[in-house]
Amino acid sequence: MLETTWFVIWGVLWAIYFMLDGFDLGMGTLLPFITKNETERRTIYNAAGPFWDGNEVWLITAGGVTFAAFPKAYAVMFSALYAPLFILLFALIFRAVSFEFRNKIDSDGWRKVWDVFQFLGSVVPALLLGVAFANLFMGIPVDADGVYHGTLFTLLNPYGLLGGVLFVLMFAVHGALWLAIKSTGMIHDRAITAARGLWPYLLIAAVAFLAATAVYTDLYSNYLSFPPLLVVLFLAVGMMLTTRFFIHGESAGMAWICSSVTIVCVTLFGVLGMYPALIPSSLDPAYSVTIANAASSPLTLKIMLGVSLTCVPVVIGYQAWVFSVFSFKITDKDLESPHAY
Repeated sequence: MLETTWFVIWGVLWAIYFMLDGFDLGMGTLLPFITKNETERRTIYNAAGPFWDGNEVWLITAGGVTFAAFPKAYAVMFSALYAPLFILLFALIFRAVSFEFRNKIDSDGWRKVWDVFQFLGSVVPALLLGVAFANLFMGIPVDADGVYHGTLFTLLNPYGLLGGVLFVLMFAVHGALWLAIKSTGMIHDRAITAARGLWPYLLIAAVAFLAATAVYTDLYSNYLSFPPLLVVLFLAVGMMLTTRFFIHGESAGMAWICSSVTIVCVTLFGVLGMYPALIPSSLDPAYSVTIANAASSPLTLKIMLGVSLTCVPVVIGYQAWVFSVFSFKITDKDLESPHAY
């Protein structure tokens, strides 16, 4: 029971991370395409500025839970996916530095360099996270000892790349909606236009991914065995369609909420379909890393559960406070502040 509880917590933490960091990764991805001047570029930086580091706390938490609750899964995952995770780490580092270094020197060339890092540090993580999770859904070639039999290019298979494209589009729409919430004027209008224009491609990618999932993975087995789980899939599809409805009505706030639910449900769809495996093996199902052979001791899981039930509400409360304090739209006056990015 404890192992299953922590499996669900593990999946929820990844879903929350994708929902929260997804919007600032999405804005960074859109940065070179929807901004026309320095004021608009700074609007994107300041729309993400108060939130991005808090959002990435959930990435650290998800990784920490993997290490503490399922240490074998952590070892196999960070060994098998070493190359993409290494690239992901450096992309996130340079993206973080771009927020702080961009305005240290009053030079257009200097700012353009950090804008490139902001873009690459946003689109590369979105792509790699999608590729990594799609491969986990499909299964990766690990043997009985957890040794990975493949290369970085093994992960760049059609299903993995389709997962990467889905995540990039999903985060881009999510980011465009957040930018529309936080901005005014022409950049607000272009953000709505971007969300409206990208949504059909997101729908195509989502349909293709669901179809490919039936071919490349066994995710649907759990849903066929326990049909009530299908509510997660139906909710993901319903919220994606509802997002389009609110985008058309230019209700960015409601569209962003629907997009958030979509991202959470898409993640949980894959995670619940994997159960009880954490890392399915494509070589032999018997080699899979599962909650049974990867979990820490019951005492460790009990102590962790107590700590989590105490600390996670504090983190949620703090982030809710941050979102409340910085809920205003960004104006030229805000950009003139010495504390602005």
